[in-house]
Amino acid sequence: MPHSGCPLCARPDRPHRGKVAGYTLRACPECRLEFLDPPPEEAALAALYSQGYFLGEDEHRARMKSATGALYIKALAGLVEPNHSALLEIGCGHGEVLQEARKQGFRVAGLEISPHASAAANQRLGEPLVHTGTLDGRAFASSSFDAVLAADVVEHLRDPQAFLTRVHELLRPRGVLLLVTPSLDSWTSRLLGRRWMEYKLEHLFYFSPASMRLLLARSGFSEILIRPNRKVLTLDYIAQHFDRFPVPVLSPFVKLLRRAIPDSLAHRHFLLPAGGIAILARKIPIDRPKCSIIVAAFNESKTFPVLMDALLKKQLAGMNREIIIVESNSTDGTRAQALQYQSHPDVTLLLQDRPRGKGHAIREGFRYATGDVILIQDADLEYDLDDYDALLQPILSAGASFVLGTRHAGDWKIRKFAQQKSLSAALNFGHAFFTGLINLLYRQRMTDPFTMFKVFRRDCLYGLEFQCNRFDFDHELVIQLVRKGYRPVEVPVNYCSRSFRDGKKVRLFRDPLTWLWIDLKLRFTK
Repeated sequence: MPHSGCPLCARPDRPHRGKVAGYTLRACPECRLEFLDPPPEEAALAALYSQGYFLGEDEHRARMKSATGALYIKALAGLVEPNHSALLEIGCGHGEVLQEARKQGFRVAGLEISPHASAAANQRLGEPLVHTGTLDGRAFASSSFDAVLAADVVEHLRDPQAFLTRVHELLRPRGVLLLVTPSLDSWTSRLLGRRWMEYKLEHLFYFSPASMRLLLARSGFSEILIRPNRKVLTLDYIAQHFDRFPVPVLSPFVKLLRRAIPDSLAHRHFLLPAGGIAILARKIPIDRPKCSIIVAAFNESKTFPVLMDALLKKQLAGMNREIIIVESNSTDGTRAQALQYQSHPDVTLLLQDRPRGKGHAIREGFRYATGDVILIQDADLEYDLDDYDALLQPILSAGASFVLGTRHAGDWKIRKFAQQKSLSAALNFGHAFFTGLINLLYRQRMTDPFTMFKVFRRDCLYGLEFQCNRFDFDHELVIQLVRKGYRPVEVPVNYCSRSFRDGKKVRLFRDPLTWLWIDLKLRFTK
């Protein structure tokens, strides 16, 4: 049955991307998911998953699969203790990876849809540890495993979210999931385009890092870390793969190369970047989500108490909240004002010994944030707290992980100083220039990447390191999240800019140089 919209984000339009084995391939421009629509019938897929589905079913393939499996087990062993952990591998083939896991001390179990493969796996393991069937069969009890591994599985499924939700049930609290799947952002996909070898009948879905993060968040996972996947391969296996899934020019070249290479070299192992991604994620129990509101305060005595009184009255629908104030040793009485809120149960007050910049203060707030969602709030009154609900809604509905509050509302002139028109024009031009630069460098379409209102799931920060201390941190934070695979959703917000006479702290002849430096540096930093 055809999909009525994007299966992941429900966007109604589904642009046509071409054909895969005669089936229509569609792409969602919002979450960057691609999928076959309608998917192939069960009979067509069953014919594929025959005894000969696995390439090179011999001792060479087994050693190659074991070597790749050792990499996966090493990744899991860095997050869970093997000697006290139970591991489930879904789609375990002939059991090579499970054998490696057992060598490392894991208690193992497997699930394989193919009776032929599951029988071979049990023979390899010497015990009936591998079940035949699917997760729908309820072969395993909830909260049974510390780790679940599913390599090259999720793209084959008719309902990936239902599958991951069931995996979430099987994991114990803080259990780890390792997924491996082809990626639309991989070098092979970008190189080959519509001739990508992963476009084949049995792959019903094609994920980007952005769509995979959204899928995992909707399935209850957090602390998501995505890296390009590497596999141990042989030239013989690669030649077989390109023979089964032909690619013009490339397949004939690989075939000729295989003929010219002796068997001893053709079966040698090479660690190569594959056309996919490896994803690690944790099951984090959440009862009622909490929002951490980080307020950086320095020399804002005129506006700080007004903001705080309004912020403490503000209720967040469906969420708890904590307010983290980072006061940077102001000279105008702001510190004394901040101390008045120290005893409030919703407030955490951090006192810095000296001012190091807004970016440094926000980074300090990150260290103490315990909420599931982080929202950045300046200590002035340029932004409207009534916009919180609209900013949080996409994250609470699991429609997004990263939200920007855009100040444009159809007009690029977001700063309008009645007595300083030339200055406002210069600032607006600079805003347009740097927005265009970031969009060009990082292939985005943002309208306001430098807005104060940056809202995101706290686990988006997992694995990131920041260095910027001043207003260049606004650039660094957005770029780091974009590079990690998060595509921001922009929500219109109210904005009333203050002038330099009212306390704006940007230095016109210094800060733009730091912005340009970090924009270019991160583009060319690995």
